[in-house]
Amino acid sequence: MKRTEIKYLLERTDFGEIVNVKGWVRTKRASKNVAFIALNDGSTIKNVQIVVEVNDVFEKILERIHTGAALSVDGVLAESLGSGQKVEIQAKEITVLGEADPNEYPLQPKKHSLEFLREKAHLRFRTNTFSAIARIRHAMIFAIHQFFNERNFYNIHTPIITGSDAEGAGEMFQVTTLNLENVPKTEDGKVDYKKDFFGKPANLTVSGQLEGELAALALSKIYTFGPTFRAENSNTTRHLAEFWMIEPEMAFYDLDDNMDLAEEMLKYVIRYALDHCMDDLQFLSKRQQEEEKNKKQNERSMELIEKLNFILAEPFVRLSYTEAIRILMNSKPNKKKRFQYVIEAWGADLQSEHERYLVEKHFKRPVILTDYPADIKAFYMKQNEDGKTVRAMDVLFPQIGEIIGGSQREEDYNKLYDRIKALNIPESSMWWYLETRKFGSVPHSGFGLGFERLILFLTGMSNIRDVIPFPRTPQNLEF
Repeated sequence: MKRTEIKYLLERTDFGEIVNVKGWVRTKRASKNVAFIALNDGSTIKNVQIVVEVNDVFEKILERIHTGAALSVDGVLAESLGSGQKVEIQAKEITVLGEADPNEYPLQPKKHSLEFLREKAHLRFRTNTFSAIARIRHAMIFAIHQFFNERNFYNIHTPIITGSDAEGAGEMFQVTTLNLENVPKTEDGKVDYKKDFFGKPANLTVSGQLEGELAALALSKIYTFGPTFRAENSNTTRHLAEFWMIEPEMAFYDLDDNMDLAEEMLKYVIRYALDHCMDDLQFLSKRQQEEEKNKKQNERSMELIEKLNFILAEPFVRLSYTEAIRILMNSKPNKKKRFQYVIEAWGADLQSEHERYLVEKHFKRPVILTDYPADIKAFYMKQNEDGKTVRAMDVLFPQIGEIIGGSQREEDYNKLYDRIKALNIPESSMWWYLETRKFGSVPHSGFGLGFERLILFLTGMSNIRDVIPFPRTPQNLEF
């Protein structure tokens, strides 16, 4: 008999029909005459209840069924008399596809800490929390591709292995085939990269932006969606060594066009989540409220679904970095030195606490900051006429601060060349990027959205390691 996924089975009303479901046991409880098995197959956060008569046929099978076991069940679809469920299956035949020893299976039906589940990442998809996150993550991948496809963008696969540093940060993972126990050296004692695979130093990419710009300067509108890597030795709840980035690049877009697209995209995917992931969002909302019930009222997060609707409710506020600095310098937390990083003058690099103050306290709306000091932004951003600022933009959200960073790109060859020279970026590794400013250069813009940062916001989770299936962090390379 063909299997019916539980997601669709729960919607059926053709009671009396024989159906087949397959899945993993969440719980089993039994009395003398009847047993109830909660079965889940990952298609939905909801379980289907299997009702089993305890008789000679099923008694031996029930002894083999424990939490975590995989079953195939044939039975009659029936209207449930229990609360919280519309249908159940009255079992006629049960096959144990895979047993789970109750003395060894680590995910018993009780609450487990997120730290414990990170150690069991090969099994944590079996929990409600992580199955919900995985389904939302998938929905957002689909929504992002759909958003760009509807607007005639082309998806470009940019290199994972690169010879350039897009951000100029230098925190990159090196890629090499050299024998690290016997590294070849030049006559002056330096590593002889001519004997390496690529004949030059190579790294894992921190961004697909620069290569994306090349494609945009021919196809007009492109986006990348791929893995990126940062060798930043940071063990915080906001950092990963391997993460995914969405990076659109658009020819003929100025900064205003860029901000319009960023706001439109964020609202689109959040609307998609509310329309297609409500069961999972409601579960995660209840989970968050349970986690925070012992916090003071003013320390609790905004309710998850309310927070998502908050993003959709009104246009984002748009203001310059200079105006934001004025607001922050005159704010009570700054004057009373409650900020961990007190804002003392124009030119300060804003921290998450400052960004959240603007969004959550001052404007009570998402904020897009523009026109940052050139000294704290990347080399490729378009320089303003004041000689001090660049056409940068950061989108700020409640609870997490920056969710998108972008800019209008510098299209003037001489200005870009001078900036590269001033920052001591090797021209030999950037010649191809500079050449695009010589042959039909146009105003163009783009931004980057950290995918895990988006999923963190959408799920209400507090640690970024819990919104990617297999987190890569310092001293952690399991699974």
